[in-house]
Amino acid sequence: MLTYIFDNTASTALYEQLYQFIKNDIIGGVLKAGERLPSKRNFAKHLGVSTITIENAYGQLMSEGYVYSLQKKGYFVSDISEIAKIRPADAVSDIQLPTEIENYFADLSGNRTNPDNFPFSVWAKLMRETISEKSGELMISSPCGGIYPLRCAIAKHLKSFRGMDVDPDRIIVGAGTEYLYGMLIQLLGRDKIYCVENPGYQKIAQIYKSNEIDYRYADMDGQGLTIKGLSDADADIAHISPTHHFPTGITMPVSRRYELLAWANERDGRYIIEDDYDSEFRLDGKPIPSMQSIDISEKVIYINTFSKSLASTIRISYMVLPVHLANLFYRTMSFYSCTVSTFEQYTLARFIEEGYFEKHINRMRLFYTRQRSRVLDCIKISPLSTRCKIIEEDSGLHFLLRLYTDLTDSELLRRFAKNKIHLSPLSKYYNNPSAAAEHTFILNYSNIDLSSLPKALEIIAEVI
Repeated sequence: MLTYIFDNTASTALYEQLYQFIKNDIIGGVLKAGERLPSKRNFAKHLGVSTITIENAYGQLMSEGYVYSLQKKGYFVSDISEIAKIRPADAVSDIQLPTEIENYFADLSGNRTNPDNFPFSVWAKLMRETISEKSGELMISSPCGGIYPLRCAIAKHLKSFRGMDVDPDRIIVGAGTEYLYGMLIQLLGRDKIYCVENPGYQKIAQIYKSNEIDYRYADMDGQGLTIKGLSDADADIAHISPTHHFPTGITMPVSRRYELLAWANERDGRYIIEDDYDSEFRLDGKPIPSMQSIDISEKVIYINTFSKSLASTIRISYMVLPVHLANLFYRTMSFYSCTVSTFEQYTLARFIEEGYFEKHINRMRLFYTRQRSRVLDCIKISPLSTRCKIIEEDSGLHFLLRLYTDLTDSELLRRFAKNKIHLSPLSKYYNNPSAAAEHTFILNYSNIDLSSLPKALEIIAEVI
């Protein structure tokens, strides 16, 4: 009879140990196909365990297909010869994880949210109230476009802040703009030619590439994406950020916006994806009207996110679809579940409806205005002041820093990294980096540590 030695000091239950012993013997060929296993009573007596232990082990083996039972005859070993035909995968020594962000002495190009600026106490209060008052609603699956109260709150915010009169049913909520880009690819079609700005936000092109979409670059001039660039690319979809372009900071004038709308109207199937990612933080003057608000031909798809206005880890974004595309979405893609939890959706809806979002935006605009002034003042009195030029284009939370040096960008980056200074070169955002002006870097001041900035500027001055 089969004999096994149990480890009574192990945390593993006896039936699990017995299950593993028998399983190993079956896989190893010690127990042959069709061979009868001992009866539960005799086996329990032989091993000095309870019949429940034997029964549980046999039950697990049966559920996984290693043994089978015949009424009034007992338990038998299954034929698992097919397992021998399955080759194990080649062993991989380690997992190649993405490079983690370094712990810089001074991160001058990062866009992390300063935890001191997030309204944790208000958010926690609203979350508690939501859990207390909406326990029933929280257990109901969210509609594919997001819960109606949040879409209503967003529509109200867009009307008061961006001058957009939007039906809540045209708003689709999703976990991050990257997710929404993927949804648009399915909605608009994979047979389209998508055009991205050059220079531009790299992740957009990476998403199109990973989806095996035909995407092309279009050059920009001082007013933004050019019509010639779109024509040369033979584009169907123009993906742009007209209110505040990243990384140049250019704001597209109304004349160019109407030129783009005219381009979209020249042919059926053409659309403009308007990425309005940080329009809340235009620090000089009133917010620029969105392209969606002047579009009368249903050619503009508006996208925005709360990642910039609240926190980069919030991961709640939304898009406003033209009526015919909203109908197409609900007709063909309503089987998708909303990717944002109902807990967060209801909390954010209250945050907007009860006026906390507007207060937060106003507070952060004042904070960023002061932060920008302090950073600029710090540069003006630093050793770097005569060796650089600040380039501002109403550029939201960043501006460009041009350094006067003969060193290449690659050499500058090497020296910065050696001194634990993080600066992103403008050339990084060009399709052809060699075409970009060298020695120009992006300085994001939203979360700069002002206490370390003077020393960081001294180091940059020494480096160049």
